[in-house]
Amino acid sequence: MAKDKTGKKPAAGKPADPKTAARSGKASAPVLTRFGVIPPSSRDIKRIGVLTGGGDCPGLNGVIRAVVKTAVEVYRWEAVGFEDGFEGMIMPGKHRPLDPEAVSGILYRGGTILGSTNRGNPFAFPVTKNGKTEPMDCSGNVLDAYRRLGLDCLLVIGGDGTLKIAERLMKERGLKVVGVPKTIDNDLSATDQTFGFDTAVRTATEAIDKLHTTAESHHRIMFVEVMGRDAGWIALMAGMAGGAHAILIPEIPYNITKLIEKIRQREELGHKSSIVVVAEGARPVGGGVSFIRSANPPFDLVRLGGAAQRVADEIERLTGRETRVTVLGHIQRGGTPTSFDRNLATRFGVAAVHAAARGDSGHMVALRGTEIVTVPLAKAVGRQKFVDPQGELVYSARAVGVDFCSPDSSGCGG
Repeated sequence: MAKDKTGKKPAAGKPADPKTAARSGKASAPVLTRFGVIPPSSRDIKRIGVLTGGGDCPGLNGVIRAVVKTAVEVYRWEAVGFEDGFEGMIMPGKHRPLDPEAVSGILYRGGTILGSTNRGNPFAFPVTKNGKTEPMDCSGNVLDAYRRLGLDCLLVIGGDGTLKIAERLMKERGLKVVGVPKTIDNDLSATDQTFGFDTAVRTATEAIDKLHTTAESHHRIMFVEVMGRDAGWIALMAGMAGGAHAILIPEIPYNITKLIEKIRQREELGHKSSIVVVAEGARPVGGGVSFIRSANPPFDLVRLGGAAQRVADEIERLTGRETRVTVLGHIQRGGTPTSFDRNLATRFGVAAVHAAARGDSGHMVALRGTEIVTVPLAKAVGRQKFVDPQGELVYSARAVGVDFCSPDSSGCGG
């Protein structure tokens, strides 16, 4: 290992002094430490930024912790955290230095110590003038903060919308960015799974488990509404794990008559209660989704809600049977992350810092099989991953009697 300018070997985990390496003719050579090989490109980096955007989910703190500890302890960089997503780069006084002490004890905590927001798009930032809120391009403020704070790379943790913004900042403003995928919906196509999803499924499954007993006691049809927006991953996985009798997901529009048939079939077999899991984006054949509030572009997406109540009301009207609806809502975003989500978050955070060290700007870390890889942001964003109606998961659910209530169903639960 090369010696530094004092004539001593660098401490374990600390790259050799680049000036000394240059004099020895080894400026481009990787440095081997107890953490592995440190790429030479990492010597050009002194400080990185990190932020969390979009909805919160279990595991965000695990990523932040891994990013900070890897940046500081492996590469000897400085880390800056921005509060409330990109808003922290636009508004003054919303950033702070992060070191290993600042991220101590947060691995098992849900949420994000940096805060987050769904309304912080710097290219359409809400600015109120004369009592009227209008979108304004504040991406220049982001670039100013990036330069003023001496950042060499920005690590962006978020879902599809947040990562789209990161890619645009790279293309239009020249920022160096590395993305970390985050969503409980598990609908990002470039990664096999996102952290937070496992915890959300566990939360929903536990709720379904508890509803079985009260449904059986009162001979009721219980409806459980779960999150997921346009994708039915949470509903499918929690419904299967919780022993639901029917699962309604966006990818398979349902027929209410088929659900009534399923309930009556169970009654004929002596079962006086049923559990139906409904994804918030579920819709009937030929109908639209249920929503609480319409979209308010460019600030807000449509706020979904009421899908389960819609189905329950129809069942009561058509059958006279008593129903109850449980909407899990944001409880799925909270709580202690599972061990799987903690480990995946940690691996993503470490890999994101390594990607920055290699100079892989414009890439996102992803899980492929059992390995963490990087993929171009351009190929990762704007492409949702949906449940395959003809896939193995749906087939397995049908094989054990779960009904998806599709109009063309035949055998194996429909």
